[in-house]
Amino acid sequence: MSEHRATVHWNRQDKSFTPKEYSREHLWTFEGGSEVRASAAPKYLGDPALVDPEEAFVAAISSCHMLTFLSLAARDGFVIDDYEDGAVGFMERNAEKRIAITRVVLSPKITWGGEPPSQEKLDELHENAHKHCFIANSVTTKISVEEPS
Repeated sequence: MSEHRATVHWNRQDKSFTPKEYSREHLWTFEGGSEVRASAAPKYLGDPALVDPEEAFVAAISSCHMLTFLSLAARDGFVIDDYEDGAVGFMERNAEKRIAITRVVLSPKITWGGEPPSQEKLDELHENAHKHCFIANSVTTKISVEEPS
């Protein structure tokens, strides 16, 4: 149906290449020309100012859910003025005892531009957004939607 490409590039840059000293910084380049400086998570000696793969994974899940949700809401005649999600991914040991992001909790705050849906309809929209989200359909991570705190 479609292909999605990214180039990931790392270079030693005249730095030591020992287990605790090599740079974890690298560059993600996408087909449209966007570039994102990335690194390992700080716990794994990465730069906390840069995006790490685990954060990007959580953001991709949240973004896909949001885009699908917006599409479904618009289709059903609802108007959304603002959508903000404080998504959280949990890195834990999975059933195989491997470290993985085993679950992601989405907590969208939605500002409606018109009459909001009933709670039942809102739950249905989120359920269908999850069902039709390409990223959610591509991973085994448990994804849930909860009221923001």
